[in-house]
Amino acid sequence: MKTRHRIPTLLTAVAITAAAFAGTVALAQDQKAAAAPASAIAVLHATAGNNVKGVITFAKAADGVKIEGEVTGLTPGKHGFHIHEFGDTSSPDGKSAGGHFNSASEKHGAPDAEHRHAGDFGNIEAGADGTAKISVVDKHISLTGDQSILGRGVVVHAKADDLKSQPAGDAGDRVAVGVIGVAKGK
Repeated sequence: MKTRHRIPTLLTAVAITAAAFAGTVALAQDQKAAAAPASAIAVLHATAGNNVKGVITFAKAADGVKIEGEVTGLTPGKHGFHIHEFGDTSSPDGKSAGGHFNSASEKHGAPDAEHRHAGDFGNIEAGADGTAKISVVDKHISLTGDQSILGRGVVVHAKADDLKSQPAGDAGDRVAVGVIGVAKGK
């Protein structure tokens, strides 16, 4: 008789353990979602020999990530604007930021292309005063998960991105770099 009673008791123990595990997983997921940042920021610093600077913000939006900001000290015209794979700005030329952020192993392309690097944002355009303003929403990046841009680099280039040359659009030297970090909540 003891054997008969042990099976229901064992099944009950397994059920309680499974329910506790499910509750722990759900709590961890809730805590992770609550800890996910709502916004990020990159402060751009000039590379050697340049005077470019700026601030770029990234915020969750219903249809992606809203990218806004201003870059000053540019020559008038278009300049390649990308997210790069590393948040390393230690080299004077900005090359320590690596190549474009490309988690899906796509070819370089225009920001509106279906297939492109996650970090391909095309160009920003500076007016006669050397200032470029940015305000776009992108669906290829996020602030969490595989497409997270946190800890990666933002790079502004000397020339326009031609949106087709491989692997990076032939946009020339890097004139400013910054690291994307979690923004202070308001």
